[in-house]
Amino acid sequence: MTDESVLIIGGGVAGLAAGIYGQLNGYRTCICEMHSLPGGLCTSWKRHGYTIDGCIHWLVGSAPHSGMHRLWQEVGLIEGREFVYADTYLRHEAADGRTVVLYADMERLEQHLLALAPGDAAAIRRLTRAVRRLRGFDPPTDGEPLARRLAKLARLGWLATTHGRQLRRWGTTSIAEYATQFSDPALREALLEAWVPEFSVLFLLFTFAWLADGNAGYPLGGSLPMARAMERRYADLGGVIHYRHHVRRIHVEGGRAVGVELVDGRQLRASRVVSAADGHATLFDLLGGEYLDDETRQPYEQWPVFAPLLYVGLGLGRTFAEEPHTVSGFTFPLSPPRRIGDAIRHRLPVHLYHHDPSLAPPGATSAVVMLPSQYGYWRDLAADREAYEREKGEVAQAVIAGLEQRFPGISGQVEVVDVATPLTFERYTGNWQGSFEGWLLTPQNAYTVMRPMRQTLPGLAGFYRCGQWVEPGGGLPAAVMSARRLVRLLCREDGRRFQAPIA
Repeated sequence: MTDESVLIIGGGVAGLAAGIYGQLNGYRTCICEMHSLPGGLCTSWKRHGYTIDGCIHWLVGSAPHSGMHRLWQEVGLIEGREFVYADTYLRHEAADGRTVVLYADMERLEQHLLALAPGDAAAIRRLTRAVRRLRGFDPPTDGEPLARRLAKLARLGWLATTHGRQLRRWGTTSIAEYATQFSDPALREALLEAWVPEFSVLFLLFTFAWLADGNAGYPLGGSLPMARAMERRYADLGGVIHYRHHVRRIHVEGGRAVGVELVDGRQLRASRVVSAADGHATLFDLLGGEYLDDETRQPYEQWPVFAPLLYVGLGLGRTFAEEPHTVSGFTFPLSPPRRIGDAIRHRLPVHLYHHDPSLAPPGATSAVVMLPSQYGYWRDLAADREAYEREKGEVAQAVIAGLEQRFPGISGQVEVVDVATPLTFERYTGNWQGSFEGWLLTPQNAYTVMRPMRQTLPGLAGFYRCGQWVEPGGGLPAAVMSARRLVRLLCREDGRRFQAPIA
């Protein structure tokens, strides 16, 4: 390869985006991906005619006016995608028989919650007022016309000037703390289920604002078609992906990264090496723990990460026409509570994909149950393979038994059940502890963690990082923005003008 060669480790969304932006700016790139598919965590898999989606519920930037929409166009992620918009984010079925519906429309949400919990009227109005203030929030991107960027900057300036104190207060308040403002137990529990309770409530408010703005749609077809669209964009630009190329270590000569060695012993060289793979594996395995300073090491020693998931995919032989479409599904109480995996579960969250008939045969529905789970529990259990597989079978039985409470007779309609543990996520993506979205942004660390992290390492030339481990916030937006930021850095180093035309 020439001096413009860039070898990228990892063919997830960040790696694909890095390759696309690299090709757009005159670099010769190739991607080494250990799996046989693109997308990393943005994926889905087939089981007997059903598609189990492992990622997407909604995509911020689905609206054409959004700045994030342009980034999706640059990398080709939304090529050919049709979005649908549910009017409900989440349904919480309480133990007392009531149902809390978290609507996307703020007027409807406010009226519903006031009727449900009139004693919380003041707190309910504060909630919906906060969301209304955040509506229209859309940071400018450098690819937008100047007039639009100036308008967005003016909007952000107004928001900071008029509501800066409130933004800081929301940023330093967890969802768990915020929920204590509500006396009604069903409403309080619904808010705790809407997002990760340890998260800053600011992210929950932004989620509702994006939903209210029609800027968080679900792409029909789910996750893998988006990754495939990026794969096509990359290939059309001349990029090359090597699948089943599992990198063992990064070659360093004279303080400079010069290539990689694969697990099968093959060696590939390039003038630059980019890791879009798992952050922990990159630093401590591929580079052997060298080139670390306090700034680089501290997150892995002190920052919390998203809890890994116990993921149960289901193929159900019914349409669920009586159930409303939602963005994130519904939850219901288990009576009595039952052990599922490593914990006693009092409630069962279910995400029906009946709004996307392409994921199931005619007259059937794909569904997913996602439960937080401990990586260590499954790691220790996997020492005995039979015990590990037996436990997965018991998880499947427990979930089906729980669904039977809510949908009598459904046990006979289960056509597919597929259980993925944190070890499954680790095996296919390499993600540290099986975590699905990197660093957990809490009120205690949000303002520290949210700053984009350094993409180089001290004492190591020719090496760069991108992805959710260096662009805290997680998810698809962080992956693409991190890759874009990285290629801008390469262009600055080489005296090039960064380019990002729309596909």
